[in-house]
Amino acid sequence: MQYTTLGKTNLKISRIGFGAWGIGGGAPIHTWQDMWKANDIRSKKSLLKAYDSGINFYDTALTYANGHSERLIANTLNRENIIVATKVPPLDGHWPAQNKDINKVFPKEYIIEKARTSFKNLGGKPIDILQLHVWLDEWFDSNVWREAFAVLRKEGVAKFFGVSINDHDPNSALKIVESGEIDTIQVIYNIFDQAPKDKLFPLARKKNIGIIARVPLDEGGLTGTLSAKSTFNDWRKDYFTPARLTEIVKRVNRMKVKLINQERTIAQIALKFCLLDNGADVAIVGMRNPEHVRENVKSVDINLSSEEIEYLKNQRWIRNFYPEDV
Repeated sequence: MQYTTLGKTNLKISRIGFGAWGIGGGAPIHTWQDMWKANDIRSKKSLLKAYDSGINFYDTALTYANGHSERLIANTLNRENIIVATKVPPLDGHWPAQNKDINKVFPKEYIIEKARTSFKNLGGKPIDILQLHVWLDEWFDSNVWREAFAVLRKEGVAKFFGVSINDHDPNSALKIVESGEIDTIQVIYNIFDQAPKDKLFPLARKKNIGIIARVPLDEGGLTGTLSAKSTFNDWRKDYFTPARLTEIVKRVNRMKVKLINQERTIAQIALKFCLLDNGADVAIVGMRNPEHVRENVKSVDINLSSEEIEYLKNQRWIRNFYPEDV
């Protein structure tokens, strides 16, 4: 595993991070975890395999199975030896953010209350990085988030703070990044969606703000395992509509012909792309079984030629498959 320093936090993190959305079987029904049909036994095996493989960065959220994902991490791994980032969900339940009144989305006492809950779920040890799960720069001038973060820092609930940026909208956080008042940003970034490199990443580097890339495999589109006949019985049926899926598979198949060999898969190439110079510090990826872990950790060691990197840059595809309100 390779490691890097996450911006001004001085946290030494693995370049591949464990995305904990998809783990947490045994949680209450009607949660995000249920759609993946996860179970605790398999999830714990994945967490332990990740830890043994050198992954020390784990990204979760209070809303992932009502805190079950947080508790599973805390109960499975030694919190002294890992770095955990979690998130405060929006009060109004809108992903992406819509309401420009921060008091309707992240009231001060609400942020504090939810952070304290995550603190308990994570074993009563300080949260390494606390993130707001959505963000609008229209909230920047409000002191609500500043005052909440100050309280939580003073209480020892959290060490560092960041925001998770709205899907496919990296420019919606330029003001807060420019201010340097946060420590990290989390944003969608992958071979198809390279928009964060236009303005967000250069500004974050200038301000020494850590960059966390999510959805590096495009919700599975860049795993190389889908075909035009793939079907889904969860929210992805709306993401991978037949026409979209056909186009994705066509584009990925072209990349596979060009790039894959016995030494590397398209998923490994996709993860490596996120970590190239001037990209993200860490790519967080879901790993619901140990085999996912085994494949993903190898991505840091593969090599891409300058010609291959230029080819991948040219695969940028401007689109947004997410619904406006989820």
